[in-house]
Amino acid sequence: MNRFKVSKLRHTEARLPRREAWINDIRAGTAPSCGNHIKSSCSLIVFNSDRLGVLGIVPLEDQGEDKRHVAHLGCHSDLVTDLDFSPFDDFLLATGSADRTVKLWRLPAPGQTLPSVPGVVLEEDLPVAVLQFHPTADGILVSAAGTAAKVWDAAKQQPLAELAAHGDLVQSAVWSRDGALVGTACKDKQLRIFDPRAKSQASQRTQAHENSRDSRLVWMDTQEHLVSTGFNQMREREVKLWDTRLFSSALASLTLDTSPGGPRTRWLGLFQGERQLYCYEVAPQQPALSPVTQCVLESVLRGAALVPRRALAVMGCEVLRVLQLSDTAIIPISYHVPRKAVEFHEDLFPDTAGCVPACDSHTWWAGSSQQVQKVSLNPACRPWPSFTSCLVPPAEPPTDRAQPREPPVGDADPRTDPSGFSSPPSSLTSPSTPSSLGPSRSSTSGIGTSPSQRSLQSLLGPSSKFRHTQGTVLHRDSHITNLKGLNLTTPGESDGFCANQLRVAVPLLSSGGQVAVLELRKPGRLPDTALPTLQNGAAVTDLAWDPFDTHRLAVAGEDARIRLWRVPPEGLEEVLTTPEAVLTGHTEKIYSLRFHPLAADVLASSSYDLTVRIWDLQAGAERLKLQGHQDQIFGLAWSPDGQQLATICKDGHVRVYDPRSGPEPLQEGPGPEGGRGARIVWVCDGRCLLVSGFDSRSERQLLLYAADALASGPLAVLGLDVAPSTLLPSYDPDTGLVLLTGKGDTRVFLYELLPEAPFFLECNSFTSPDPHKGFVLLPKTECDVREVEFARCLRLRQTSLEPVAFRLPRVRKEFFQDDVFPDTAMSWEPVLSAEAWLRGTNGRPRLLSLQPPDMTPVSQAPREAPARRVPSSAQYLEEKSDQQKKEELLNAMVAKLGNREDPLPQDSFEGVDEDEWAKYLAQIIVMGVQVVGRAFARALRQEFAASRAAADARGRAGHQSAAASNLSGLSLQEAQQILNVSKLSPEEVQKNYEHLFKVNDKSVGGSFYLQSKVVRAKERLDEELRIQAQEDKEKGRTPKT
Repeated sequence: MNRFKVSKLRHTEARLPRREAWINDIRAGTAPSCGNHIKSSCSLIVFNSDRLGVLGIVPLEDQGEDKRHVAHLGCHSDLVTDLDFSPFDDFLLATGSADRTVKLWRLPAPGQTLPSVPGVVLEEDLPVAVLQFHPTADGILVSAAGTAAKVWDAAKQQPLAELAAHGDLVQSAVWSRDGALVGTACKDKQLRIFDPRAKSQASQRTQAHENSRDSRLVWMDTQEHLVSTGFNQMREREVKLWDTRLFSSALASLTLDTSPGGPRTRWLGLFQGERQLYCYEVAPQQPALSPVTQCVLESVLRGAALVPRRALAVMGCEVLRVLQLSDTAIIPISYHVPRKAVEFHEDLFPDTAGCVPACDSHTWWAGSSQQVQKVSLNPACRPWPSFTSCLVPPAEPPTDRAQPREPPVGDADPRTDPSGFSSPPSSLTSPSTPSSLGPSRSSTSGIGTSPSQRSLQSLLGPSSKFRHTQGTVLHRDSHITNLKGLNLTTPGESDGFCANQLRVAVPLLSSGGQVAVLELRKPGRLPDTALPTLQNGAAVTDLAWDPFDTHRLAVAGEDARIRLWRVPPEGLEEVLTTPEAVLTGHTEKIYSLRFHPLAADVLASSSYDLTVRIWDLQAGAERLKLQGHQDQIFGLAWSPDGQQLATICKDGHVRVYDPRSGPEPLQEGPGPEGGRGARIVWVCDGRCLLVSGFDSRSERQLLLYAADALASGPLAVLGLDVAPSTLLPSYDPDTGLVLLTGKGDTRVFLYELLPEAPFFLECNSFTSPDPHKGFVLLPKTECDVREVEFARCLRLRQTSLEPVAFRLPRVRKEFFQDDVFPDTAMSWEPVLSAEAWLRGTNGRPRLLSLQPPDMTPVSQAPREAPARRVPSSAQYLEEKSDQQKKEELLNAMVAKLGNREDPLPQDSFEGVDEDEWAKYLAQIIVMGVQVVGRAFARALRQEFAASRAAADARGRAGHQSAAASNLSGLSLQEAQQILNVSKLSPEEVQKNYEHLFKVNDKSVGGSFYLQSKVVRAKERLDEELRIQAQEDKEKGRTPKT
């Protein structure tokens, strides 16, 4: 009878959504791997992005917004090869990577901050290929790396069993539905069945597919049947149905078309092709693979995932939902069975496994075979029991009370500006704690964070006057295009190219170490014919323009020589084969060249021979040699006064030399933990050193050192993101800004650096649509000060060179912004000769004003200071209507938000009318009032009742207390909550203050922000005690103690 039975899924149809329902503006990764590229829980979607080791995260359902925003989580230092959600906890994610680790992450609900570190890390010996959570027990997962598969107890972070009887790389490892068996597919063309609790050897094995290309497995609902996919000898895609009771041969087999892309099993007979999705129904009763429907896709398939059955629209007869991952979008494809009645159809939706595990890892390993209790998909049976895994506990919600090691949400700077330039989140840690990875996001500060929240957050905490910086690529008329044959393999210690105010030098890939010299004053399309070049004779490792001679170029080569070239004033019009001079002395290839900032004809070079040599170019000879390095020198930098030289080395040390006093370092300190690369630069007028490098987990970070105290370690450590390239810092001493980016990056980070806390002030970053091959800062004289352009850079692309201007939005551009443009050093004129510097003479650079003759400084511009309107004290005593009280409360809230004790310089220069800002903020708050409605009205009545009671109790002192609250920005109730003081007592206030100030110190993982909150609360309570004491004194009573 079975073979005549009609399938209830025979009319299933695939419904492609409209483009409005797509999740757009993503960049999916295309790197091949054996695991999943996209995965979904009932709440979130996670997918591989185009950035190495970074995942994109987006809500499964929209949050009432027109567009779902994508957040990015830096997980690993290498390719993410597989990912899986816990079947019980929608926010518990496991990731495997080629960096040989498996990590478990607790993802937040939409709109909250992403985690900075994983909750659990499992170490593998080889790159991880695949992983999967256990279907019945919490805390158990299987992973495959190399030729072995391991069953892990994630709670104990140790393997329970190792399934190592494989002859080649394991390509798939999956649990049976009851969690008793593990099936694996291997590159040796064998399928194996393991019972990990019984023995580590395979209990069954059989020949699967005759081709060793990718193979996948999936178990059916029963323990006996499983489906495998792979290739046959003719490279045709092949699907087979297996019965573990008759494992010697397949029950059924199906051959699909020939394709370079492999089929991937996606649960119950769903297979992935290049532009097609095949859906098959598997019938184990009469072994068969019956086609149900075929869907032609609009774009190439990069990955596919099934949405859990608990998240399906069962009332619409949605039996399946596939998430197609393409290069730029996630497309939800729904499979529906047409039914006339809009009701729950039990025949289509049998009970499914719930989200409460049957047992824990210990019970399962002891032999338990308990199964997960099933739940009905009928909406009338909801809600289902929920479960939160204890493997990675949820983060505590932020509160107003100061707590150690937990900065509040309001401490974050704004992440997105209306201009469209996003700032990367980051984590600032004390030197005693390892840096944490900040969640890197696209255009939002979280999943679904609203612009109004970010606007209010911008008023909290310290911020830079450059925080609204806008990076803009200048007009195409200023670009140099049609670049061909660029050398993109220069060492990581090199910037890749160099530029001055006249020319750009770019290494070419052709033999002989050729260098092209392009004129910045002649933009446009380069000819298709070969360019005149400098024939260096050896592969180029680094190059630098002489800052005091715009026509001289120093080029380092792999032959351990430095060649000095003289470019004609009219530009390079023919091939040059003979350099002006050749410097020899190094015994290994040279990595870095740095000209002296003040003395002419002085050049420093570092080499793989572990020395730094200082050259007198006028004499063409080596003058000084610095020693003490134990490994490769990643970078070197002159101090601004030219007296000292700093280096960063692969041996994990930062060193500072006085070259004229001796070859050994004056100071040594600990550098970054990672050995993948690093850069160093002097900042803060030479008082500090900034080092960009990697931590022990290969995550990029910044370390700030006091230049006179290297041995004590960094003052602060800032974790950024995960990327393979070293961050190249470009520091502007006039503004204190550092621009950081790496080769192959699409983002340029901007930070203002301070020698004291908070050390790093985040500014808007610049994001480009495609990766750049290099990024250098041009001299200050190239900036257009009339447009408040404080930095101009050159961005090297694959085939073009384009200028990027960084500007600060200002209202009164007709005035010279003297707070942005202080007198700048004339870095193009030498102060000393090489001979004088070598004799010990020091000098100071001459300064130049950037103010145009026809502009007046904005600090001298006439301006009327707007008077702050403060209501009189009598207004608080008279009876007012509810509408008047509501308006006064709104005005007070606006005044409180706008009252900052540390106004920024541009706040006094720009001439922005404060009433406009107050009106804008009032509109936001009024919108909130309209949404909250009656609840907000009740809160208003309670607030005014409490205010009247407090005023009646204190009389005239109440007005003094209100004034104190207005001045400090904290109410008495807020101050008491912060210090956890229920009754005003000087002893209790002092005791709690000392305790909270100590536990929030940066050396124990706290932050200066929390400490500042504690100090301000203490000041507010002290003022309240003073007011009470004054009142008691006037009444002739003894002050309360």
